[in-house]
Amino acid sequence: MKYRAAATLLLLAGCGPEPGAPVERVTIPPGATVRVVAESLAAHGVIGSTTWFKLVAKVSGYERKVQTGVYEFPRGQGARAALRAMVSGRAVLSRLTIPEGFTLLDMAEAVEKALAIPRDQFLAASRDTLLLRRFNVPAASFEGFLRPETYLFAAGVDAQTVITEMARTFQAEWNPSWDRSAEAQGLSRLAVVTLASLVEAEALVEEDRPLVAAVYRSRLRIGMPLQADPTVQYAIQIATGNRKPRLFDRDYQFPSAYNTYLHGGLPPGPVGAPSKRSIEAVLAPAPVPYLYFVAGPGGKHVFTRTYGEHLRAIRRIRNSQ
Repeated sequence: MKYRAAATLLLLAGCGPEPGAPVERVTIPPGATVRVVAESLAAHGVIGSTTWFKLVAKVSGYERKVQTGVYEFPRGQGARAALRAMVSGRAVLSRLTIPEGFTLLDMAEAVEKALAIPRDQFLAASRDTLLLRRFNVPAASFEGFLRPETYLFAAGVDAQTVITEMARTFQAEWNPSWDRSAEAQGLSRLAVVTLASLVEAEALVEEDRPLVAAVYRSRLRIGMPLQADPTVQYAIQIATGNRKPRLFDRDYQFPSAYNTYLHGGLPPGPVGAPSKRSIEAVLAPAPVPYLYFVAGPGGKHVFTRTYGEHLRAIRRIRNSQ
């Protein structure tokens, strides 16, 4: 009788998936017991017997080693193969793409959509003082100090892990020569990243980066207000949660320390995630005398030296549209 029961269990366990068997996606939530895991696998047809699965898990010592995540199994996979996959953590990876120029608020929405991490948790982690000290971030948040990149994360990942990976990538990609160049020019890393975030937000055409950087560097040198639209857009976004793609006259009076129309010098910090190219443009701006620029057709800017030339450039662009 005992042998007959064992033989029945072996039959129920199956001999592995058939060729071309459909793939089932199974989610193992945090804290799931072996019984819950077995029932979920059985419901998806991955295993034939919950009893056999629990027995294999117990005998093999896998009961407390199953890792949280989303897994893909062919139907009829069987207990042993499924257990090995879940113990090794071979979960399905989710793709998170962070474009250059994204703010933390933009990132929070992308993270929530791709990884199901609530945006508030991501934003809280981005201000975690322990993480900020760990990565020597000279600011109150990771704004500007997270690498825009495409990442792969296992399902069930938490906000701290996501921030840590993005900050680690930023740090790994930071060229030590940038610090030496910045120091020689009297710039801190925070100033470099902040300026680079403005260049990133303004320059839609690659060749404009060193020119936009030159304008901002020149304005800072002579004590002229930066008057950068991206700082106003950022101020409005962090206050309201929404980014305005187009600013109106009243917006330039928006009360914020980030509003460089109301306050001289640099804003308190970056207004987005800069690319490597924007950082390099800030450290090696074009040797030009320009103090003004305005977006022309196709996103390329028209650069001018005087305010009068700037006004004429605006009129020409408007008349050509």
